[in-house]
Parts: sequence; C-alpha cells; structure tokens
Amino acid sequence: MFDTIASLVPPDPDYPARTARLSIFKRVLEGSFYDVLPYAFQDERTASGEYIPLRQRRPSVRYPLARIVVDDSISMLFGEGHFPTIDTSDVAVRATLADVAAEANLNGVMQEAALRGSIGSVAILLRVLKGRVFLRVLETLTLTPSWDPEQPDRLAFVSERYKVFGATLAAMGYDIADPASQYWFMRSWDTQQETWFQPWPVTGAHVPQIDPARTITHGLGFVPIVWIRNLPGGPDGAEGIDGACTFRPAIETSIEIDYQLSQAGRGLKYSSDPTLLIREPAADGRDLVRGGGNALVVSEHGDARLLEINGTASAAVIEYVRTLREMALEGVHGNRASADRLAAAQSGRALEMMNQGLVLLADNLRISYGAAVLDLARMILQASNRYRLIVQGAPIEPIDPTTRLRLVWPRWFAPTAEDRSADAQTLATLTSSKLLSPESALRSVADIYGVSDIAQERERIKTEST
Repeated sequence: MFDTIASLVPPDPDYPARTARLSIFKRVLEGSFYDVLPYAFQDERTASGEYIPLRQRRPSVRYPLARIVVDDSISMLFGEGHFPTIDTSDVAVRATLADVAAEANLNGVMQEAALRGSIGSVAILLRVLKGRVFLRVLETLTLTPSWDPEQPDRLAFVSERYKVFGATLAAMGYDIADPASQYWFMRSWDTQQETWFQPWPVTGAHVPQIDPARTITHGLGFVPIVWIRNLPGGPDGAEGIDGACTFRPAIETSIEIDYQLSQAGRGLKYSSDPTLLIREPAADGRDLVRGGGNALVVSEHGDARLLEINGTASAAVIEYVRTLREMALEGVHGNRASADRLAAAQSGRALEMMNQGLVLLADNLRISYGAAVLDLARMILQASNRYRLIVQGAPIEPIDPTTRLRLVWPRWFAPTAEDRSADAQTLATLTSSKLLSPESALRSVADIYGVSDIAQERERIKTEST
C-alpha cells in the first residue's frame, strides 16, 4: 500500500533521487501522505456510479504513529533532564560553552534537528553575526554535500538549489521579470565563503552567476555546517549522504491501522444510521430508504429489516489495531509501556528495563546527534579565534581549538530515593577502599544533584569539613 500511494507523488526529474525519497518520508512525518489520493473515505462511487477502491480513498482516521515514535525518541534524546553537558578539564572553557549553548538555544536547535532529521538526514548552519553565535536547522532535501577526500569526516563544500516562484524572490528584493514563473535559487558554502547566485529561470540552459551583493566571506577555514546522518543503515551505506529513517519499518503497518480504523468508524456510523430495506411483493424490485425514522406499512406477505453491522466486528477491529500498533512499535523500537506496567515500576532502573526498546533507539540517536553537538562546540572554539565572540553581553578571549571536549549524558530516568541511597553506599565503599577517587565519584552523580563545577564543589567540601 505504501508503494502504491507513494507512486502517485510524481518525482521532479530536476532533483536527485534522494530528494523524492526524503520528501515521501517527510509527508508521512507531517501527516500529509494521503493528500495525493483523489477521494475522501466516504466516497464509495464516482459521479458515473463506478466503485472507488479503498486504495484511492483518503482514510478518515489518521493515527500519527510516525510522529509519536519520533517525538518519544526526541524526548529521551534532548528532552527535559536528558540534554548532555559539554565537559572539559578547563573550567573556564566549560562555563563559556555552557553560556554559548544557552544563548544560542542549542537545546531547542538540536530538538528541531532531531525532528527534521528523522527522515534520514539534517544539517545545522553556524553563523557569527555581530560577535554572537546563531544556529539554524537546514532540511537536506535540496542540499548536496561534498566531503574532503583526504578527511572523509570533514565537509569541503555544501550547495543548496531549489525551485521557487518569482513572486517569492521579488519579496526577497530580487528584480524578477515574471513573478508567476519558476526560478532556480542557489547558494553554497565552502571553507571561506557563503556564495549566493543570481536566480535564473527553470526553463532553458543557464550558467549560474555569482551575486556579489549577498555573498559573504566568513574566513573560518571550515564549512560552517554540521551534517547529521540520522541512524546507521542508510540507503547508501555508511559513506552515504543520508542515514536510515527512524520510522520507515512502521509505515506499512501504520497505513493498515489508518484504514482499519477508518473502516471501523464507517461501520459505527452505519450502525447509528442503518439502511432500511422494504420488500413489497406487489412492487417490482426492491426499494431502499435510508434512515429508520419512517413508519413501515407492508402487505401481509411483505417484511422490512434494518441492515446494520454487528458490534462484534468493531471490537475485533480494535483488537487487531492494538496488535498492529504493538508490532509497529516493536519494529522501530518505540515506547510500548502501558500505564499498568508503569505503576508497578519502583526505580529508575525498572523504568529503563521497561522502556528498553525506546532506550535502544535513543541510544543509537545519541551517537549521531551527540557527535553533532561536539562538532558545533569545536566550531565555536575555532570561530573564537577568528571573531571576537560576545557571550551574555560580554566579549570572551580566544579559546584553544585543540581543547579536548566530551559529552556527559544524564541517566535515562531520574533515580528514586532508593536509587540515590544505593548509589551513595556504593560510592562510599569504593572511595574508602581506594578503588575510586572522590572526584570521579562526585562526577558520576553531579547531574543528579545539579553540580555544574566539580572542582568548586570539592573545594566547598574541603572547606566545610575543616
């Protein structure tokens, strides 16, 4: 069914094949996948009386399974209490990066990136404007990256090209001859410049001309874009442009759920307004009257019945849909925890085991999106040596770009009082036995108790103990 509906979306031959694939996944994520179908679900026959197959009707019920899976995974990845801390041995650098992250809304940017990137890939653009750091999420449908052959993990060039109506370009300040026609919009980024090009008509051959008024020389020495592959197992392998789509294994089952629920809803509506069948021997053929509000007058040998659907069928559909949902969530490692099972959980570890599938999905996403957070942090360090950065209203000194950075991820679920008590006993035993240093012990529980500066906290402990 997925391939049947997807085939109704005509690919644009002017774009790469990956653009068509990503656009289909984007439709599924945004809930507009069925918009290409020509008929509503209640349309059973055309104006000429021909029967309309179900595959040509838009479901009346749409269960957003793909969006639910993506939102749950993002909540575990970058939600409240789950965002990582950028850590380094230099206390001043750690504090500066924390301030930059807060001012640039890094948490919100990464959440949007994880949402947009769930279809396969996403990019984040870093800009320095008047000394301040700004981050912007870029969808990759119309982006084409190129990596340095000598450093395959480093971008050498990124180009953006897409079609746009002339009226949109005119609103941007371009001098457009025909606002109703389509034009190519193009810009690119390399290690030194953000190059803009003059728009040109879609029809006919044309050599792009640089727009010097909008072209910017950033001089950073690197492409100010982080390219994120969503999950391993993409269509082109590990060296491909895109990663795997988060919800791809559940799309077919999700479509089946939508149609089954739509059919069940249709049956309930028919049961509420059943078809009235009157059979009169004196009349030729059969007369059908919709609605049960009319009084029936039949002959001695005639009869009348209400055609309605048995309620048992609706219950069977609901049970079938529940099974389909479980299978789909299992296939994409979604959240299958029920309220009854959650009530029985007594610790953070129990919740983690109960949500093992969702934790596995978020753990895989941590690899790609966590690496992006570190890449952005390293770009900021390098940018501080090119520009006079302003953080929280005050300029900062250049930071050594070779500073070692790492991410400290919090626990999946907040520990209970029992968990914290067990942790305290374990850490006390390890430190007293000289198997663990007090600093490492403090670092392991710093995120739980809101300790942002390990060294300062240890000094306080020493001061209060003397």
